[in-house]
Amino acid sequence: MKIVEGAYVLFFYQANKNWLTRIEKGKKLHTHIGIIDFDQILGLEYGSSVITAKQKKVYVMKPTIYDFVMKSDRKTQIVYPKDLGYIAIRTGLKSGSNVLEIGTGSASLTTFFASLVGSSGHVFTYDVNEQFMEIARKNLKKSGVEKNVSMFKHDITKEEVELSDIDIAIIDLGDPWNVLHIVYKYLKNSGSVAVICPTMNQLEKTSKHLNEVGFIDIESTELMIRNIEAREGKTRPSMRMIGHTTYLLFGRKIV
Repeated sequence: MKIVEGAYVLFFYQANKNWLTRIEKGKKLHTHIGIIDFDQILGLEYGSSVITAKQKKVYVMKPTIYDFVMKSDRKTQIVYPKDLGYIAIRTGLKSGSNVLEIGTGSASLTTFFASLVGSSGHVFTYDVNEQFMEIARKNLKKSGVEKNVSMFKHDITKEEVELSDIDIAIIDLGDPWNVLHIVYKYLKNSGSVAVICPTMNQLEKTSKHLNEVGFIDIESTELMIRNIEAREGKTRPSMRMIGHTTYLLFGRKIV
């Protein structure tokens, strides 16, 4: 597949040194390893390499949803890929799912969900901060999944909305316990809810409310990743790791 003007590419130099950008004729990318001329990129196949002005080899890769999430513009903490995968399998997220998201933020989670539900499903996401929502719109458009998302500036706690056939709800607010009864109303019977809880205080209070509102199969989880530096004769764990990012809380609606 050849790279055309307007396409997004990931310039990969090293695992911690890569750049996601849109290719435009006549533009250049200035990096510490040299300038990359976009005119040299047009017409290349994804997976090709180019040499910078400082004679460094950079590979031109087709971005994945992982790349779009990790390189998203943000003013809020994003939900990391280590948590995204577990949220998906724990809630049963799949092609055709209808998702209610309360708290769009920078749309990292929205982007991931929208990429999986496909054109036969949909993500309905609500936020009250116009600044965050503007960033979210740009991130969704960049990743190419905006057609699977409807975004609303709306306080769902103050005014009802018309929603039906919601399979999964995701809550990313500072006070998630205050919207559990609303989520319960919109979810299908046996539908799943996932709550993002940065602190144990939020986790404890929300878990208690989940049980009271009408959810079972309640699970609290924290996921961590430890990378391994795999090198011949000297493989060992990395000195750094992604530790705490958030606590995840899950439940399933009963009648």
